[in-house]
Amino acid sequence: MKAKEYLGVIPPLLSSFTREGEIYEKGIREIIRYVLPHVHGLYPVGTYGCGPLMTLPERKKVLEIILDEVAGAIPVVAHVGCADTRSVIELGQHARSAGASGTGAVSPYYSPRLSDEALYAHFKSIMDAINEEDFPFFVYNNQNLSQNFVSPKLLKRLADEGLRGVKDSSFDLVNFFFYQEAVKDYPDFQVIVGTEAIFMGAFEAGATGTVCGMGNIFPEIMRKMYDQFISGDKEGAMETQRLILKIRQVTKSGPTVPIMHYILREKGIDAGHSRSPYIEISEEVKSVVSRTLKEMELL
Repeated sequence: MKAKEYLGVIPPLLSSFTREGEIYEKGIREIIRYVLPHVHGLYPVGTYGCGPLMTLPERKKVLEIILDEVAGAIPVVAHVGCADTRSVIELGQHARSAGASGTGAVSPYYSPRLSDEALYAHFKSIMDAINEEDFPFFVYNNQNLSQNFVSPKLLKRLADEGLRGVKDSSFDLVNFFFYQEAVKDYPDFQVIVGTEAIFMGAFEAGATGTVCGMGNIFPEIMRKMYDQFISGDKEGAMETQRLILKIRQVTKSGPTVPIMHYILREKGIDAGHSRSPYIEISEEVKSVVSRTLKEMELL
């Protein structure tokens, strides 16, 4: 797979755990079976997948389960971001040997406000170790979680070194445009929007893929919006975008990851639970989530 082939609706796949916090393989497989008919790719073991909450061996095990269940049906780009460079490389090399289609990594966290030079050295080391034309590496920009911003200038510098993809979770269309301008000399470079919240704006601006948390719980709605947009039904796609934003209000009424696990269980999917430090959402939040989605005829 080349970076330019990573297109469409791409959930950052939820991982699944028992109430005691152990990896729940049956739950992981059930979530995949639920989303697989509707999506174009997966981006697992990241924020929604509780990647930073697992040990490196656990992250490898979860990825292996995912790859086994997907069985090559769609691309799987594994999130391998860590606080340190060496661990990212270790996970990236494992992902390649395990059969993933590529990797992505958020800026290093727990080392806030790194200089562009430090971030360049970090990402360049990763690229030197694992980036290949048929096994692409994606930079993941999420300043809110990492406290390190991938500037357009840095993105251009990395593109000059062979980077061909970025997942932008800045929620900022201005930054999205700046990224596109930075890599305009590389028509095969993928600027993927890292949220469903600004799908319409980003796709109108030229995005071809969305890594969307909503794809975990309502993949058919995300696929509908994508298909509407691609077919030229912009009015229909905008109506679906408004529905997605209403659903987001529900999933943001508490901690999103455990709310999504709860919604999947309510839909009859044995999705297990999220991992500590997440805790089960309160009965009050459960009631609000269930009532609202039923009123919207989504449960």
